[in-house]
Amino acid sequence: MSATRGTPAIRPFTVEVPDAELKELRERILATRWPEKETVDDQSQGPQLATMQELARYWAEEYDWRKVEARLNSFPQFITEIDGLDIHFVHVRSKHENALPLIVAHGWPGSIIEQLKIIEPLTDPTAHGGSAEDAFHVVIPSMPGYGYSGKPTTTGWGPDRIGRAWVKLMKRLGYDRFVAQGGDWGAIVVDLMAAEAPEGLLGIHTNMAGVVPAEIDNLFHKNIIGAANALESLPAGLSPEERQACEQLDFVWKHVTYALQMAARPQTLTGLADSPVFLAAWMCDHDAASLALISRTFAGVPEGLTRDDVLDNITHFWLTNSGVSAARLYAENPYSFFGVKGTTIPVAVSVFPDELYQAPKSWAEKAYPNLIHYNRLDKGGHFAAWEQPRLLVEEVRAGLRSLR
Repeated sequence: MSATRGTPAIRPFTVEVPDAELKELRERILATRWPEKETVDDQSQGPQLATMQELARYWAEEYDWRKVEARLNSFPQFITEIDGLDIHFVHVRSKHENALPLIVAHGWPGSIIEQLKIIEPLTDPTAHGGSAEDAFHVVIPSMPGYGYSGKPTTTGWGPDRIGRAWVKLMKRLGYDRFVAQGGDWGAIVVDLMAAEAPEGLLGIHTNMAGVVPAEIDNLFHKNIIGAANALESLPAGLSPEERQACEQLDFVWKHVTYALQMAARPQTLTGLADSPVFLAAWMCDHDAASLALISRTFAGVPEGLTRDDVLDNITHFWLTNSGVSAARLYAENPYSFFGVKGTTIPVAVSVFPDELYQAPKSWAEKAYPNLIHYNRLDKGGHFAAWEQPRLLVEEVRAGLRSLR
């Protein structure tokens, strides 16, 4: 990995991983000490032994990091210092006149890897089923502690500060008018950006809407510590769609132990820096639908994500040693994952069927009083840009079109 000299503010960057690091990675995978097989026939105990052993076999014997390294280096990459921290980002300008500047915010266990598939369709729409009027200039930064961005050495880098840093980045690049898009942590970041409504931010698109009413959101937070049975304490008069969302949230909060661990004791997860297979298992077990999809992929039934897709992202984490530093974002977060943030500027919402919960339109209209787009898709999950890039691109185009 190397940054070449450029202007004092923005330096060009190229990914260059030494062969020795890739050799060491393979040796560590091959030296894995495996546990016994799970005692159940499903994934209720986490990624199954057979899935992880096949993932490790492919990773050590067939996977080629150089392909995604070349893909990354095919796009202009840069590093700039914001608030004392180096921020890595991809910046691709469209050839089309009047393209709309867009900053795309990733989440965990994602990275810039999950957005690579949407860059060309967004910047060059005429080559990907759109018109010149759909063009965007695209900026995709790596969050602090993730990938090639710097790792904070002190506390204070929560999602609100990250959002303010993304505004500074867009202004530094000369964009006085821009829009933002996000999923997972990125959705929280862009929600908070929109809540602060900085000058120049025209609107946001989210594929993980933060719209859960406070009285319901609080019930689920109390449910975590056993202080409330959320589903038995819901307010009266919920619509079937709202009730379904609550049932989905109940399942999420009962299976979000990874987030609670990272929020409470991220430094305990030292194994993420020492064992590539532990890192892989930890990252694959984000949510039930995504784990099922990844497991099918390594069983020979790819749907949306290939084996290389999955390992590109995990390898990116391993090579940058960002397992623990990325986890600390959970410890920095004082905000609700799914609750209302107080956004007033224009918001476009896309609801994918395998998202953690399907945000009801009734809640979206209340949480986002300036809701300009709401659409429920029939395919796709939590990592929409990665798994269903065509659908997400179509949603970003349609959702933000009125802001041009």
